[in-house]
Amino acid sequence: MKNILFLLFFGLSILSSQAQKITKVSILNNGKTESITIAIDNAIVKLNESGKIIEFGTEYFSENVQNYSRIEKYNGRVEYYNTSDDKAFQGLVKFIGNTRITYYASYDLPSQAGKIKSIGTLQFLYYSDFEDEDLKGKIKGIGATKLDYYTSFESAEVKGKLKLIGNTTLSYYSNFDDIAFRGKVKAIGQNRYTYYSSFEKNLAGVMKSGVRVQLINGIVFIVN
Repeated sequence: MKNILFLLFFGLSILSSQAQKITKVSILNNGKTESITIAIDNAIVKLNESGKIIEFGTEYFSENVQNYSRIEKYNGRVEYYNTSDDKAFQGLVKFIGNTRITYYASYDLPSQAGKIKSIGTLQFLYYSDFEDEDLKGKIKGIGATKLDYYTSFESAEVKGKLKLIGNTTLSYYSNFDDIAFRGKVKAIGQNRYTYYSSFEKNLAGVMKSGVRVQLINGIVFIVN
């Protein structure tokens, strides 16, 4: 009987640990990270790279338009921190469904106060105030997934941009490249992107080759 209970508990623990995960990274036309999406049970939470919630809800996928989705209002349980809680997270989302969200408090580092500390079982770490100017305050880790960025020692076109998430590396066109696509995404993993140059007036900067939406190492990358 004890063995059965242990196996049941172990199985539930595995399911719980798999309930929250990174599912999507969206990158803007200028190469900056727009959002990082976390799946939580039957909802999603979109964050910026500094650990602030942009929006949350249920993701609706279009049956008619390929790769199109939108976030609709979540109709399940939603609770917020109130005025009796730490001032750094008063009014912020506390529960979405059965998933609890915690935040760094007002007595933590100033660059971390009010930022997400955990979503369910996923723990969040951030670059501290004592690290590179273009990294401090940004997400350093989500669960076991490490995030890294190009530092202030890099060119203006790439510094501060996402360099690594988990096992996937990202690169960008530098200041040595054509002005029409400097700073834009050059590669995500083994997948490369090219753009029309400034000499092609009507198309300058428009993506020439590369897949805008693709699954790499378990995460969907979207290049807008």
